[in-house]
Amino acid sequence: MPDIFKITGGLPLHGEIAVSGAKNAASKMMIASLLTDEEVILSNVPRQHETEITQEIIMTVGAQVEWIEAHTLRTVTPIMTSNSVRELSRKNRISILALAPLLHRAGEAFVPLVGGDKIGPRPVNFHLETLKKMGALIEETSDGYHASVSRLKGAVIELPYPSVGATETAILAGVLADGRTVIRNAAGEPEVKGLIMMLQDMGAMIQINANRSIEIVGVEKLHGTRVRVMPDRIAAASYGAMALGTGGEIFVRGAQHEHMITFLNAVRKIGGEYEVHEDGILFRGSKPLKGIELETDTHPGFMTDWQQPFVVALTQAKGTSIVHETVYEERFGYTDSLKEMGADITLFSNCLGEIDCRFKGQNYKHSAVITGPSKLHASEVVVPDIRAGLALVVAALVAEGTSTLTGIHHLDRGYERLQEKLQSVGAKIERVEV
Repeated sequence: MPDIFKITGGLPLHGEIAVSGAKNAASKMMIASLLTDEEVILSNVPRQHETEITQEIIMTVGAQVEWIEAHTLRTVTPIMTSNSVRELSRKNRISILALAPLLHRAGEAFVPLVGGDKIGPRPVNFHLETLKKMGALIEETSDGYHASVSRLKGAVIELPYPSVGATETAILAGVLADGRTVIRNAAGEPEVKGLIMMLQDMGAMIQINANRSIEIVGVEKLHGTRVRVMPDRIAAASYGAMALGTGGEIFVRGAQHEHMITFLNAVRKIGGEYEVHEDGILFRGSKPLKGIELETDTHPGFMTDWQQPFVVALTQAKGTSIVHETVYEERFGYTDSLKEMGADITLFSNCLGEIDCRFKGQNYKHSAVITGPSKLHASEVVVPDIRAGLALVVAALVAEGTSTLTGIHHLDRGYERLQEKLQSVGAKIERVEV
């Protein structure tokens, strides 16, 4: 498809957008379906590139996949026809999660080196060390990771950081392992809880304890299930940021209050408005907005994937805002493009916040000072990754004139029918040929 958006901004957006299912939940549930030889049906599955590559991964090793409705996927894996995930059309980070199911079902596994967004180093050593501690032999080569085991054994897993992916690997490994697995310093994001509930319904024994601890007693077999994918809280916040930044009003149908509490607090702090309805959340961009201090953190803190579009909204706020990024050390790269569009943003390596940040003293520019309001103007920008790309879309919608965004294949990975949804609320956006 054409890889360029032309966006004419400067107008408030009004209308309704239905939020799709969460890609960060759906992809992990598709991988989890490999743990059983019975049928798994997932509804509310988003149709974008991340889903496509995950479907490719599971089909490569033997899954039979059928779309029985537009957003409902049926998959069954009677046997593993291969223990190797090779020759994928493109890389992503989901493939590393296939290691545990392959080890359970085949005793051996190969997955390629991971790809994904360029937002700083995101090593897979937490995943590998977890599986090694549970008895797997793992060899890293130039093309990927080879693993083998007779049967994974329960273990106490101490994660150095509450990584979502590493927590999910430990869960996928623990549910069919021999004995008891305890995950300490585990991630507690809604997507992780959704995976836990799916596996519990499949017959797993998983307990979420206090203080970021998850306890799993391995079982001999899991059965099939039917589950609905949670709505995408990242996309919901992104659409909310569009309403704030443009001074518009957008009803995000399907957004769930329980997943958005921290974001909604930030909206209210800057002077924006929202209304929680039974079937979604209405966001209203009241003017003028005002600057705030904000820190990203693991759940239930302010989500790092909310940061980029929200920073664009902060460029329209009166006064000074300070944003301290504590999850990814190199996530402010997109601000160079915002500055080219007229934003007043300065980056610092100091920890400008109260959270005990693991990047302290490491010279990463992970704090931003935003002074506003700034009059943004159109520009030609390159989309570097999914979330930064959405922030640049928001900036183009705020800016006067017509902006050109190249590299929008990144947005295709994470957002379903983005152009169509934005056009429905009055955005002047079109996808054009090179």
